[in-house]
Amino acid sequence: MTEAKNPLRVELRQWRQFVALAEELHFGRAARRLHMTQPPLTQAIAGLEEALSVRLFDRTKRSVSLTPAGAALLPEVRDLLVRAHGLPEMARAASAGEVGRLRLAFVSTVGYELLPRWVRAFRQRWPQVALELTEATGDVQLDLMARGEADAGFMLHSPGFAVAGLAHVRIATEPLVVALPESHPLAALEAPTLSALLLEPLVIFPRRILPSVHDAVFGLYQAAGRAPQVAQEAIQMQTIVNLVSAGLGMAWVPQSVRQFQRTGVVYRSPAMPRGRSLPGCETSLVWREDAVNPALRHFIEFAESALPQ
Repeated sequence: MTEAKNPLRVELRQWRQFVALAEELHFGRAARRLHMTQPPLTQAIAGLEEALSVRLFDRTKRSVSLTPAGAALLPEVRDLLVRAHGLPEMARAASAGEVGRLRLAFVSTVGYELLPRWVRAFRQRWPQVALELTEATGDVQLDLMARGEADAGFMLHSPGFAVAGLAHVRIATEPLVVALPESHPLAALEAPTLSALLLEPLVIFPRRILPSVHDAVFGLYQAAGRAPQVAQEAIQMQTIVNLVSAGLGMAWVPQSVRQFQRTGVVYRSPAMPRGRSLPGCETSLVWREDAVNPALRHFIEFAESALPQ
């Protein structure tokens, strides 16, 4: 046969005709099964073979049989027709957010306990939604969402803080605690005083990744008339705790970081002066107000239902 003219012009109707004839191996029976007359079916099969430049059937006056090429093609075409039959339902499910992809960014503190538990529960409820998880600091999350590369993120911030243009659901509120080298004299105290802690070298995250929490920490020092002695900055909470373990200084961290048990580090809640309280921090699920991913709606509803009432 000549070179294929345009294989892309093959329609599902032609593939159905091919399967009917391949299973019946009789033009008359295949035509009746397809609710058509025999001559149009004969022409359709010839047209399909012409489009593919492949003979699919051997014909004689008394018999029809599949060629090796036709036999090889048959299971693939059956699979194609099954998948094509399911496309309308798939489209409906995707529109409803029941299948698809959801890209979530998260800060490390969420990854200790909450995120694994939520991912497991969400996947049980919506098994056909693929979750793509990216650990990222707050500034990186904002950039990912602005570029459309993340649908939502778990962000850490000071209580009441909100980012313009982002909707949010508050997930958790927790106090700050202090991480101290285990060998430090203040580590022997159950509740070291704030005034003593403020004299110690500080390991802290850069302001750009958690500006509201960074400002709250520095506010502790300003209220006491002191300037923090920043010994080292680090981005990840695990790295900050590791630096504390190495004796570079102390660090203010969310209480959830206690779950990161690092040898050589202890966590303490300081004794606060009368009338003073330790800053807290919140974790929120945030997303762009103009987000259109249907699967995100399900995750937001799931998050709201998972929160304590």
